[in-house]
Amino acid sequence: MAEITSFSGKATKADGASLIDTEVAALMARVGERVRHARERRNIPRRVLSEMSGVSPRYLAQLESGEGNISIGLLMRVAMALDFRIEWLVGEEDPWSSDLIRLAQAFRIADSARQKQALDLLTAGPDRASRAGRICLIGLRGAGKSTLGRMIGDRLDLPFVELNREIELAGGMPVDEIMALYGQEGYRKLEADALDRVIATHDRMILAVAGGIVAEPTTFNRLLGHFHTIWVQASAGEHMDRVRAQGDTRPMEGNPEAMAQLKAILRAREALYARAHAQYDTSGETVQDSLENMLELIENQGFLT
Repeated sequence: MAEITSFSGKATKADGASLIDTEVAALMARVGERVRHARERRNIPRRVLSEMSGVSPRYLAQLESGEGNISIGLLMRVAMALDFRIEWLVGEEDPWSSDLIRLAQAFRIADSARQKQALDLLTAGPDRASRAGRICLIGLRGAGKSTLGRMIGDRLDLPFVELNREIELAGGMPVDEIMALYGQEGYRKLEADALDRVIATHDRMILAVAGGIVAEPTTFNRLLGHFHTIWVQASAGEHMDRVRAQGDTRPMEGNPEAMAQLKAILRAREALYARAHAQYDTSGETVQDSLENMLELIENQGFLT
């Protein structure tokens, strides 16, 4: 740092501290503006971003106003939830003029076929043999992953595993308590460890994972490399109805914006879910119809051969 001098020509601590404070304030204002801009460009309500990142709505509001003294760890969570690199938030260069940002925006508005082509070109696809006879169902809660996964396992005589159950066994407590005690970061660490154990102990299986696993790039890439993945889809209304039919009223309880938030999460994760090796939409189908059609999809794709 250049020496800070007073009018007398002598450096003063007060002047140096003042300059640092000014720079810090400018940084926080820049970060806040970029977080707000990124959130609005992705059409993600602040409350939804809060749920995706684990950062409270109040803290996000302070951050976007340039008044939040956010830690690096929390800022990383916000960046990941926005699918945004943390250095884009704090760097002096305007990210919106960057070729990389323009590429990311072009990718977001492209259809699924073009997105898949771009990913195939930009990433070295894993060898099919490394996925062996493992099949994983991904997608939002309420799509039918657990119900269909268990039925597919029974029909194909394959073990069915829910990754959250493995996480609970390792953590010694329910997922909700793990999240409350260790936060999103602690849960993600247990999730990654659980996935590694499953890969090490099963050559052939059906796995169902939580919907948010796609937001953790390292874990999701490992999943894609070791499983034939199927994105199990449903309409937003059916997602909500199925969760409530399971006896869980939390998605709607005291939250009139729950449906809008669910749709926003679907939009935000769509490009990530689309990286799956196959997709199947269960909307409007009976469980038995979905089972038969998914078994046919697995056979046609050769996921077990």
